[in-house]
Amino acid sequence: MGKTFYTERDIEDMERSGERTRVVGEDVVLTDLAYEAARKLHVELVQPHDNPPGAPMRPYINKPPKPAAAPQAQPASSRVALIKERVQKAVKERLGNQVDEALVDRVIDRVAAELGLK
Repeated sequence: MGKTFYTERDIEDMERSGERTRVVGEDVVLTDLAYEAARKLHVELVQPHDNPPGAPMRPYINKPPKPAAAPQAQPASSRVALIKERVQKAVKERLGNQVDEALVDRVIDRVAAELGLK
């Protein structure tokens, strides 16, 4: 029997459809981004032998950890400004004056928009 591959998009589709748990056996291969998406979206990937028949469910153990609360809710524009400042500094340290700052700004703005920060 062939292997089943799951990508980040497959995990996102599972989460959108309300599926919170997926049994993944030896015939299932997940990409690194799929693992990351499952962790981020709290989709539980369970091995078939993780819960043998007759084993008691222990929800206090099986629940994913709650995400840490943000210390302060900042407006998106100030978060983007802080991110932009840090990225520009890192790029300048790494590449010196080889990169156009306006280009770096546009890239940061595009990424922030795709992440919903802007």
